[in-house]
Amino acid sequence: METVRLTTAQALVRFLAHQYSERDGREQRFIPGVWGIFGHGNVAGVGQALLQAARTGEVDLPYYLARNEQGMVHASVAFAKMRDRLSAYACTASTGPGSTNMITGAALATTNRLPVLLLPSDMFATRAADPVLQQLEDTRGGDVTVNDAFRPVSKYFDRITRPEQLIPAALAAMRVLTDPVETGAVTLCLPQDVQAEAYDWPVAFFRRRVWHIGRPVPEPAALERAAHLLRTAKRPLIVAGGGVVYSGAENQLRSFAETAGIPVADTHAGKGALPWDHPCAVGGLGSTGTAAANALAAEADVVLGVGTRYSDFTTASHTVFGDPEVRFINLNVARLDAVKHSAEPLVADARLGLQGLERELAGWKADDAYRQRVLELSAAWRRTEEECFAPGHGPLPAQTEILGALRRSLDDRDVVINAAGSLPGDLQMLWHARDPKAYHVEYAYSCMGYEVAAGLGVKLAEPGREVVVLVGDGSYLMMAQEIVTMVSEGIKVIIVLVQNHGFASIGALSESLGSQRFGTRYRFRDRESGQLDGEVLPVDLAANAASLGADVLSASTVEEFSGAMAKARASDRTTVVHVETDLYGPNPPGSGWWDVPVGQVSAIESTRRAYETYAAAKRSQRHYL
Repeated sequence: METVRLTTAQALVRFLAHQYSERDGREQRFIPGVWGIFGHGNVAGVGQALLQAARTGEVDLPYYLARNEQGMVHASVAFAKMRDRLSAYACTASTGPGSTNMITGAALATTNRLPVLLLPSDMFATRAADPVLQQLEDTRGGDVTVNDAFRPVSKYFDRITRPEQLIPAALAAMRVLTDPVETGAVTLCLPQDVQAEAYDWPVAFFRRRVWHIGRPVPEPAALERAAHLLRTAKRPLIVAGGGVVYSGAENQLRSFAETAGIPVADTHAGKGALPWDHPCAVGGLGSTGTAAANALAAEADVVLGVGTRYSDFTTASHTVFGDPEVRFINLNVARLDAVKHSAEPLVADARLGLQGLERELAGWKADDAYRQRVLELSAAWRRTEEECFAPGHGPLPAQTEILGALRRSLDDRDVVINAAGSLPGDLQMLWHARDPKAYHVEYAYSCMGYEVAAGLGVKLAEPGREVVVLVGDGSYLMMAQEIVTMVSEGIKVIIVLVQNHGFASIGALSESLGSQRFGTRYRFRDRESGQLDGEVLPVDLAANAASLGADVLSASTVEEFSGAMAKARASDRTTVVHVETDLYGPNPPGSGWWDVPVGQVSAIESTRRAYETYAAAKRSQRHYL
């Protein structure tokens, strides 16, 4: 057997550079590069291997320097989302805090079912220098390290304590990363001494490998059962989730919805799968859904979920589907999701499943009166949207006014990125998406700090698109460091920084739950009350963004914001458009509920009143059996 002598890190780099994915005859590099921050745990291991690859040209695996380990995982996940999970980055971090900084990113990846390969450095496998710098000493066992915290948030976890263990571990990692059902964060812990240890590797380990990502075919009997159930429907509704987009099933969804005359509501991950102005499109569903979608869900007797995992926001905490006899059909590549809500499961690829259902339902269509009601509800909601966008709020503009101006300034292919705060709710209700990749809202983990880093990943995945990060001041303050990376890499992203001096979303939620916006505003601590309710903090986020190397444009009115966006689009540099908005709204009219428990007893009158409201809403909640 032919072998080559390399360190473990050198072998890993060589292996990753030769991994490809294929779907529908199209091949691409699965690991196009490595993000990292070097420290004593990886600088002489993975760092040396990447340097050697770059200097010798033997291996093509570019290295990208991040400014925060969590941020580089977010960038990698956003890249994978834009590439429909067919390509993903690896991330290397040093021992201790460098590695544990990646845990939040790992949780986000696994919750969203998006692939990322994490390479946290670990302690000495030999334990020759115990305890080394940043080592956790655990009295329960000598093999426990801080990296064990990755286990519950990883879809695959392994620790490479001998060089030869890398061979099965690397292959297992690729198996999980390329599996649309199992994918998520994959963690290979690399002890720092093992990274530098040499071994005679089989040359075959480094051959070009193509991981074929198939399209599971629907079982004929399952198709027949699903079609039979749909034929009984008087008020059917489709819920389009991210699986439609990852499968590339947008055309099939459109054809099926048109042929059967079924309205389509969407989740955050599924928005844009059907163009917003299509006659069957009724907008977002659930806690922050449109009045049209939620009204149809309340009446639906058969719900076809396509590629959705039915989060609590999608179901409005199990209250949005109101028909006592409602039945579900779930078309999903993962059986975990296909059987939710006691559904008729259709375990298959979304594209093939929709094609099969359209064939099975040939000649059947929802009745004319129902389709007319769908059009009327949609038209009514369109009027509500325009009222939300109407200018005139003062003295500061409303966030919805800024969203209206932003929407008018962008093209259909321009990507809007968001993740947390009040913006996701406004976006799900109000944003118009025609392109399934133009709406990029991370709402499975809804992680503050995701947005700026995600802009980097999205632009790397789709350099031909304009990428607009929409971020509130709370999320910006969590993590904005990757602006520096954008500048250093010459990557142009527009960042719309909406500053309202507090947490608008949680503030409004707090008020609705009787907690009076406690602790949700950025204020000085008042000496008399002892609370954070003094004057507004003099935080200048525009100056902060400029100090990181971005161009900055400030706006105080909707008209100034529109002008700043035009300048940002014309620029070839990363530009931050800073605008202050009213912390207190107004917000779009809600029609869904979200289960956030309220204290059953309280000395505060507002909390007691909120509990009465909560208890009344709770009575509508149920299991779908």
